[in-house]
Amino acid sequence: QVQLVESGGGLVQAGGSLRLSCAASGRTFSFLTMGWFRRAPGKEREFVASINSSGTITSYADSVKGRFTISRDNAKNTMYLQINSLKPEDTAVYYCAARRGGSISSFTKDYDYWGQGTQVTVSS
Repeated sequence: QVQLVESGGGLVQAGGSLRLSCAASGRTFSFLTMGWFRRAPGKEREFVASINSSGTITSYADSVKGRFTISRDNAKNTMYLQINSLKPEDTAVYYCAARRGGSISSFTKDYDYWGQGTQVTVSS
């Protein structure tokens, strides 16, 4: 089992920045592929970014490329999402997810564990 806890969300003005964290416990974090997803009000959960177990391969949704940066610190069992140049359309609950085996993926079905989410609200 893997337990995931997100933190770092909040209310920010457009153009601002946030850093989300995802703390993992349970299974060996360094073996897990990790991802960030988000769900905006009235919409389906969507892929944001993914990172492989060693942190050497990343992937981003087109809507966040150049503004979001995913990273991880395996020594701290933590994954991060640096969010810059926030837009009102980035308002959503952000979830971290972990995948046993396999490489980066943008599909929710590929992930085995999920956190409870952290709310990000961007005001215009």
